[in-house]
Parts: sequence; structure tokens; C-alpha cells
Amino acid sequence: MTPIRQSRSRSRSSSAALAGATCALLVTGTVLTGCAEDPNEGTNGVGRLPAAKIQSKTRSAAETAGAVRVHGNVVSGERTYALDMRLKDDGGDGSVTTQGATFKLLRIGEQLYIKADAGFWAHGSGQGEDGEGDAAAASKLGGKFVKVPQGDPSYKKFSGFTDKALLLDGLLTLHGTLATDGHAEEAGVRTIRVTGDKGSGGTLEVSLEGKPYPLRLERAGGAGTLTFSAWGEDFSLREPEKNETVDYGKELPAS
Repeated sequence: MTPIRQSRSRSRSSSAALAGATCALLVTGTVLTGCAEDPNEGTNGVGRLPAAKIQSKTRSAAETAGAVRVHGNVVSGERTYALDMRLKDDGGDGSVTTQGATFKLLRIGEQLYIKADAGFWAHGSGQGEDGEGDAAAASKLGGKFVKVPQGDPSYKKFSGFTDKALLLDGLLTLHGTLATDGHAEEAGVRTIRVTGDKGSGGTLEVSLEGKPYPLRLERAGGAGTLTFSAWGEDFSLREPEKNETVDYGKELPAS
């Protein structure tokens, strides 16, 4: 080896040794900042943005995604709803459980269907003059996809669970002063955490990989926790067969 190459080799070795020694050096109990690993290195970069900007980009990504799966619990009033819904712009399908009753929701365009067992439809029946009629209706509706008239109270109450834009707009809002609260991981994906009023106004985990989709939400006031997945993964919505469907044609039984 020539003297010049030997000199360069010794120089590189000395520099590496010096860098290692420097990174190990403690200054007032803290490792030098220049040696700390950057948690945003190799990410989509949103982790470096202010919290309000992160939330804005997250909402934009969610709005423009063609589809999403929403899974978890939502507390509304005195009820807790367990959701497992697949949503896209022209409809959605999945299941909802509340107060021990599980029912399937399917919306294609403006047409909403509910499918549940007879017990779901019979809940609250058997009282008053129409008790026997309601029980008979429940037996007819059980296990079928029931077309819900748009004027029926159930339509407004349940169609929101199948409306991607409406549901996400209501969910992806943190309340109070926004701030970032460190990095985490959700389902193997690196995230940046954004909070409202230090968590009391909600906590949102935002993906640092690919588009800044929301991946996990803890709603303000303990009003439920939801995960979001399958962003942009399209799925088909199929009209039920005629023998699977009941067109009740008027206001449904109370459920």
C-alpha cells in the first residue's frame, strides 16, 4: 500500500473512532443531539409538520381514498356501538352490535338494507294493541335483507354508519389545542401521534408510511376507539337476491 493510501486509511479509521467516541460522550447527562436517531428518517415526512398541518393532511388523505375499513367502538348517548364496516363513496357494508343485538347493514347508492334475526325486530314488540302484529312482522323480517324506506327513522339512524364521508367527517376531529405526542406503531406501521388537549380531546395515530392515513383513533371523552385499515382497497357491493329480500313498504317495527 502506498504512503498516501495508508494515510487515507488511517484518517478514515481515526474519523470513525472519533465519531463513535463523540456519540458515546454524555453532555450534562444527554447524548449529543447530532447522534440521536431521527424517527422521521425514511418516512412520508408528516412527522416533521405542526400538529394542525398533520391533521389537515390526514383528513385530505382520508377524503380522497376510495375505500376504508372501520373497526371498533363508538359511544353515542347511552349506547355503545361495535362497528366493523367497509365503506366507499357509493355505499358500504358490515355489521353493528349494540345492547347485545347484532345486525348487518348494506347500502348501495341510496338503498339501505338491514339484516337481523327475529329477536332484533321483536325487541320492544309484544306491548300494546299491535303486539301480535309486530311479533308476526318480526318473524317475517328475521334473517332477511329488509329494505329501509328513506322516510323511516331507522334510515337516518343507521345509514350514517354506511356513509364514508359523513362518518369520517364526524370521527376525524380532535378537540382543543392540537399537539404531537411522539412516535408509535400501529399494525406494524410507524405512526406519529396527534392529540387534542393532551389527549382529553382525542388521540389520533397517523401513518408515517405512504399516504398519511389515520390508523387509530381514541375519541374525546372516552367515546370509543376505532382502527382504520384497507385504505384504498376496493370491494364489491352486491344487491341481495330477491329471495333474500323483504320490502316492508312502510315504517319498520321499533328495534
